[in-house]
Amino acid sequence: MAMASKHRASALKQQNKKHKVLGHRTKGQLSKVNKGRVAISAQSRRAKKEMSREQRKNQMKQIRSQKRDEAMSQKRSVGTANNPPFLVTIVPLSPDINPRKVVSALTSCDPEATTTTSAQGIVHLSSMRYKQRFSFIIPPVNDLYAILDSVKVSNTLMLLWPPRDEVEDAAELVLSSIMAQALPATIHIAASMDDMAHKATSGVPEEMDTGSLDEELSSRLVLGPSPAKKSNRKMQMRQRVVKEIESRFPGNAKLFTLESDQDAMLILRHIGSQKQRSIFFKDNRPHMMAEKVEFEEKGPTGTLKVYGYVRGQPLSVNGLVHVPGWGDFQMSHTYLLEDPHPLERRGKNATMTNDEPQLIEEADPEHQETLVSTNEVDPMEGEQTWPTQEELEEAEENVKPKPRTKRVPKGTSEYQAAWILDSEDPEGANYDDKYDYKEDMDALEKLRAARDDAEFPDEIDTPKDIPSRIRFQKYRGLQSFRTSAWTPMKNLPLIIREIFQFKNFFHSKKRILKEEREGAMPGWYIIVHIQDVPRHLYDSQVTSQAPLVIFGLLPHEQKMSVMNIVIKSHSLGHYRPIKSKERLIFHVGFRRFANSPIFSEHSTGNKHKFARFFHPGTTVVASMFAPITFPPVSVLMFRERPDGAQDLVGTGSLYDMNPKRIVVKRVVLSGFPFKINRKSAVIRHMFFNREDILWFKPVELRTKWGRRGHIKEALGTHGHMKCYFDGQLKAQDTILLNLYKRMFPKWTFDPHAARPPPLYTFRTSGKEADSSDEENEENQPAKKARVVQFHNSGL
Repeated sequence: MAMASKHRASALKQQNKKHKVLGHRTKGQLSKVNKGRVAISAQSRRAKKEMSREQRKNQMKQIRSQKRDEAMSQKRSVGTANNPPFLVTIVPLSPDINPRKVVSALTSCDPEATTTTSAQGIVHLSSMRYKQRFSFIIPPVNDLYAILDSVKVSNTLMLLWPPRDEVEDAAELVLSSIMAQALPATIHIAASMDDMAHKATSGVPEEMDTGSLDEELSSRLVLGPSPAKKSNRKMQMRQRVVKEIESRFPGNAKLFTLESDQDAMLILRHIGSQKQRSIFFKDNRPHMMAEKVEFEEKGPTGTLKVYGYVRGQPLSVNGLVHVPGWGDFQMSHTYLLEDPHPLERRGKNATMTNDEPQLIEEADPEHQETLVSTNEVDPMEGEQTWPTQEELEEAEENVKPKPRTKRVPKGTSEYQAAWILDSEDPEGANYDDKYDYKEDMDALEKLRAARDDAEFPDEIDTPKDIPSRIRFQKYRGLQSFRTSAWTPMKNLPLIIREIFQFKNFFHSKKRILKEEREGAMPGWYIIVHIQDVPRHLYDSQVTSQAPLVIFGLLPHEQKMSVMNIVIKSHSLGHYRPIKSKERLIFHVGFRRFANSPIFSEHSTGNKHKFARFFHPGTTVVASMFAPITFPPVSVLMFRERPDGAQDLVGTGSLYDMNPKRIVVKRVVLSGFPFKINRKSAVIRHMFFNREDILWFKPVELRTKWGRRGHIKEALGTHGHMKCYFDGQLKAQDTILLNLYKRMFPKWTFDPHAARPPPLYTFRTSGKEADSSDEENEENQPAKKARVVQFHNSGL
């Protein structure tokens, strides 16, 4: 019997790697090296594991108690005796609703409550039943800025809804702006629908004269519909309003009515027990709603004396205050007054007290914040030399005005020629002079440029009148937009030296918010003396009759830097593209200013592509020079029309304050294949001279069909060039050359933004009137023709 052959492994047998024992230590060896030391993570896990069940239950109980106490303290920090009252802003969503009837119903529902009115028209209600205080303010219903300023410092927003299927365009703008700015605790009130339900059921317009109808129809209009039909119609209207509220305020669609004193008491109770919404820019800064304003003139400027309750955080006199639309100012003194609207009863319709004010703080020049917003730059910094005498004389010659020539009839003397007008139209101006043809042509060119940019991104025609190496001398090529290096502190403009930047922005913000603050405490009724206020700002506030609010600034918030904000297109007013560097109106938290930003893509990485246009339905980052503001802060962006009206074109939030953000503009030069070989081709129409081809020879070429290549040599003198690619080109392909340049915003910051025109036009006795006028025939008989008629009033 033959012996079986021994199995031999093949040379292709898999050889597994052996376990590496070099450097491996056992648990015993590790314990000897550590000598009893244990890592922090291991200690925390061991301590958590060693806690008993009772200890864990006790720990959770303490956490719940702590959160409950924080919620109760936050709720009791407003409305009680030693805290500022609930500030309620009442905003009607239709000019047909009279908000003063709402205030009257709320102040008269409790006979034991005390009602007072401040000089600025704020109605205060002190209720001993609820042991709470309420302040009601009605901003002018046709002034968008007044409404937004009031909501910024309010605890509760009261919206008065009309019984309609849809809100008006002006009310849509108000709602969208409030919700994008920062929405406080909200309560919804429905107007009384009795009259409007009757009109809707009868089907007869309000202006129709019933005297021309027959007696049966007239009597039917006088008596109205049946109670059952009227109740059914009223219920249908209420359901429509609730459905509209649910679509805008998910989870907060409870609708209140004001048909009795019990309804008014229920509304007051809801305001007092409602959960307050936290708003960062309001809760972390001191702010005030002016109860009374006085101006003491001192030359071209004066001292503005503002009376009101301190809210939010303590107000220090050595800090700075910001008035929306006015700018930043310093304070000189703060005085404490006795609370003119106390919780205890002082009799019905009590008047304000006039006790002597007590000095709280006086500004210390050594510790007071300065209004310096830019960095002082040494003009001799860097390598600079004084100009020579020859250079100064040459500059004077260049700035001298050149003599102007004028065509005159032959034989006219110089004296006679001076009397000849430049205009050749003897009849003067006509209707075409009032038509701004240039403005229309500019708008048309912008629309065409935006359409071309959307269809052919960044592609431009190569100039023929100037060499490309001169036209694009500030541009450079990149191997890869994402990975190629770009030094952020290289080739900076001179204006960058005047702004401020943080070594670590978010670390500085965290440190500033943790600092302990001193000054007038929240809940105190004080007088703030704001110095060096221009007279015209105070006059404009008196004319507009808008509420005045002030905000205390955090450290460094008066200094200028580069602000980057994320803006999302808003469908309400963004109906055409917006070009970069176009003047826009911004509402950044508590600030309001005008600026001309540059747009860039909202992307990751260290470089961001410049956007020539902000197209509808997109999201961009707007960069501009603006005062430092610590986020999170909401942003509203408005575009100003030629007639002064403003459209809400975008909403968003503050991204960061970073001057090192690299915004890169791309320029694409295109050419077309003239003769195609296997891997080479002759390209034309990208350049028009030999020198430009040699200048841009190192830059890589790309095609729309994904080919890559480079310039080999120039052919002739008219811009033809031979190029090599990684594959054969198609005849319909387009060759592209990408060039890049860093973009910087322009210094166009303007703290004074013009107010938009009124939102509504009211019907009056023969004339149009503003909503801020009040019905007071005894005190203002001369203004009787301008009294606003709240027609179809639902309250």
